[in-house]
Amino acid sequence: MTHTGTPVTVLGLGLMGGALAGAFLRAGHPTTVWNRTTAKADDLVARGATLAESPAAAIAAAPLVVVCVSDDDAVADVLDGPLDGRVVVNLTSGTPSRARARAEEVARRGGGYLDGGIMAVPEAVGTASSVVAYSGPRPLYDAHALTLDSLGTGLHLGDDPGLSATHEMATLVLVWGMLDGFLNGAAILGTAGVSATAYLPIARTAIDTVAGWLPGYARQVDDATYPADDGTVDTHLAAMANVVQESESLGVNAELPRLVKALAERAAAAGHGASGYVALVEQFRTP
Repeated sequence: MTHTGTPVTVLGLGLMGGALAGAFLRAGHPTTVWNRTTAKADDLVARGATLAESPAAAIAAAPLVVVCVSDDDAVADVLDGPLDGRVVVNLTSGTPSRARARAEEVARRGGGYLDGGIMAVPEAVGTASSVVAYSGPRPLYDAHALTLDSLGTGLHLGDDPGLSATHEMATLVLVWGMLDGFLNGAAILGTAGVSATAYLPIARTAIDTVAGWLPGYARQVDDATYPADDGTVDTHLAAMANVVQESESLGVNAELPRLVKALAERAAAAGHGASGYVALVEQFRTP
């Protein structure tokens, strides 16, 4: 393999870290890697990567240092030694406050910092379907965008280093909500002998329908106006009561529909019974 790109270091070679290093190699970047368990580097070394004996040695080997380890504490452990002139791109899941603190620490040690989140499975890294969101100084991102594009489609969210982690948390809540809703629905249908596979066509239609509502819902959230275009909160409450009652009678877990109903009841009590469903955003804004 001919290496012609910017040298890159990858710290952490789990499923995702290994995929990141592999994507850099495929794009022609001289790639230095480090991992606590050195055997995880064997395949990458065979493909042209250089294995460093320590995190400090790996950091010294390249101007761009990508970190993808288990958690924020592990990030602190591996970011060892001087960072003068290095740009650290942390793709480890963490919190916004830790990202901001990390940016300040890296700056004190002479480096630049971008925080990021990978919206893809390891197998997709390096393809157009892989989206990697970054936050931190825009000039820093622009300077390394071509190299980072080796990982997939880059998306810069803003100069605040904490924005990537904040978006990740918001997106995880969205994903968990969809998955829990599907699993809860599958449990209800299972009592009637309907398989989850048979439920898929209707589930997909429902998800696509809701996705089509989002642009309008987003405007309502931003404008804090909640017209009842597709039914009032009170109308939804009647349907929620049916789901709770039927779940209990079927003997399946009713915690999720009870929670949804409780949030809608609070919205109605706050004067939004005749408002559209988006009025529930005020419940999520309230501690």
